[in-house]
Amino acid sequence: MAPFRSALRKAVPDVVPDIRDRILKGHCVSQMAAMPENSVDVIFADPPYNLQLAGDLHRPDQSKVDAVDDAWDQFESFQAYDAFTRAWLLAARRVLKPTGTIWVIGSYHNIFRVGASLQDLGYWILNDVVWRKANPMPNFRGRRFQNAHETLIWASLGKDAKGYTFNYDALKAANDDLQMRSDWLFPICTGGERLKDETGQKLHPTQKPEALLARIILASSKPGDVVLDPFFGTGTTGAVARRLGRHYVGIERDEAYIEAAEQRIAAVVPLTGESLQMAGGKRAEQRVPFASLVEAGLIEPGTQLTDAGRRHVAHVRADGTVSVSGEAASIHRVGAKVQGIAACNGWTFWHVETGGQLRPIDELRRLVRERMALRQEAG
Repeated sequence: MAPFRSALRKAVPDVVPDIRDRILKGHCVSQMAAMPENSVDVIFADPPYNLQLAGDLHRPDQSKVDAVDDAWDQFESFQAYDAFTRAWLLAARRVLKPTGTIWVIGSYHNIFRVGASLQDLGYWILNDVVWRKANPMPNFRGRRFQNAHETLIWASLGKDAKGYTFNYDALKAANDDLQMRSDWLFPICTGGERLKDETGQKLHPTQKPEALLARIILASSKPGDVVLDPFFGTGTTGAVARRLGRHYVGIERDEAYIEAAEQRIAAVVPLTGESLQMAGGKRAEQRVPFASLVEAGLIEPGTQLTDAGRRHVAHVRADGTVSVSGEAASIHRVGAKVQGIAACNGWTFWHVETGGQLRPIDELRRLVRERMALRQEAG
């Protein structure tokens, strides 16, 4: 029996291989098909733009512009591009967690077609974000407006998807306490951040700036989450994810890009500890009902609660309600009733006396949250 069990263990692995923090070489559709279902929290996709370039582009001084003319960006028709888009978006749906979201970036050549495919396949668009380039390439022919932006689409798996990560409070705090807008100003990738080949030329024609990926990852993921990039290129997503305490999975076909990405990511020093903490508001905090304070022994049944001015008194019951004149309800409803108002935040209105001092019961709620966090960390 023992040899049989040993052979069975070899034939059927106990654990799905960990693909985190790896670059998978191959086509994005086939590689995603081999990944575990519901295994990633966020997808950032920078697919081929299908630029439909007709001939070389030259500057006024007749020097050639280093445009995107690689084979991977060329499709024989819009129909072929649409079929490719649907295939990788379907594969992406399978690996994305129900609480996950996807970002897709593109130019006017492709982003509207991608957006239509997203909607056709059941994704729900949460935002379109404009990346406004601080230093865009000029329009050398002078026949059109200067192309100074690219568009990002941010989507969930469906209209009713719940629980996806959006770090609203952290973004607002970082934006001088103003809501983060959907138009972002960043320069294109230049200088020391731009990877070059042995001849000094751009290694990848559409390398994205790390600041752009940092905004995306900080907005829609938490430390420890898995970020997938099915068009990995030279590894900007992986480098930023590693620095910000997230895991990455990259998919790439080009060996030169993979080699450059591996070297780039290996040189990243991850942030740790306090540097990775995310600012959070009330909506980000774990819900704690008043009954939890009673169950934890922080407030005993029969305890008297009072407001800060000691004008009103309520009695705590064993079931987690409070009563005034024999009428029991929640801390919020009773607080509103004694004040004669429509609504009340019972956590800040009601106080309990300890050691001769009044303390808002919200302080006790914080103790419960801290205990919950400690239990989660302990596993």
